Amino acid sequence: MNTLVSPIPLFDRLRFVLVETSRPGNIGAAARAIKTMGFTQLVLVNPRIEGAVRHEEAVAFASGAQDVLENARVVGSLDEALAGCNFVAAMSARLREFSPPRRLPRELAAQLATETGLQAALVFGNERFGLSNEHVEKCNALLTVPANPAYSSLNLAQAVQILAYECRVAELGEGLPPTAIGFQGALASTEQVEGMFAHLEQALVAIDFLDPQQPKKLMPRLRRLFARAAMETEEVNILRGIAHHILHKKP
Repeated sequence: MNTLVSPIPLFDRLRFVLVETSRPGNIGAAARAIKTMGFTQLVLVNPRIEGAVRHEEAVAFASGAQDVLENARVVGSLDEALAGCNFVAAMSARLREFSPPRRLPRELAAQLATETGLQAALVFGNERFGLSNEHVEKCNALLTVPANPAYSSLNLAQAVQILAYECRVAELGEGLPPTAIGFQGALASTEQVEGMFAHLEQALVAIDFLDPQQPKKLMPRLRRLFARAAMETEEVNILRGIAHHILHKKP
């Protein structure tokens, strides 16, 4: 009997590798960046400051992602950091003579999410010097963010955040429709909307904004406007309150 095995989520297959990082604050900020996107695996290769994950600056910049920071693996070489991986991408703005194929973050993220057999790593270099040619040559792809060509410098944690975001979106989709809002009440019923239109029409006639003998297309246009809004009960009640106020204030 065959048993279907669920694919391993990208969140459990992807590690973020920081090589020879100089600033503990960038390590903490990177931990925060990957946690906000649902990732947990952080590996540090020879950080320049001993005890970097416990450094007060790293802890401060982690800002709630101390669990990712505390569980970060500190290793002595990139080979050790990449043990168990079968796909590695290096983040660098510099093209190399013998670099792997150049890829865009969104394109690569889609591949990582789709090919569920990949145990992947994203590798980021030192803040000042980036990654060495030797490091890049160990990778399957060279990632470049399509930034402003006149000023393409990214902070290390910013680069981590961009890649983590693209990978999250590739794995889960956009998550929210373009018109999503923070709070959504109950949608108004057809009867409620029709009552509001009748009430509003009376108010517009009362203030001489609408001529009932020559209404033209005012009300149909208002209907179309409000139809796009997918009105909630509370919003209908507000408009009816305005109409009521107009009708009762008019001399």
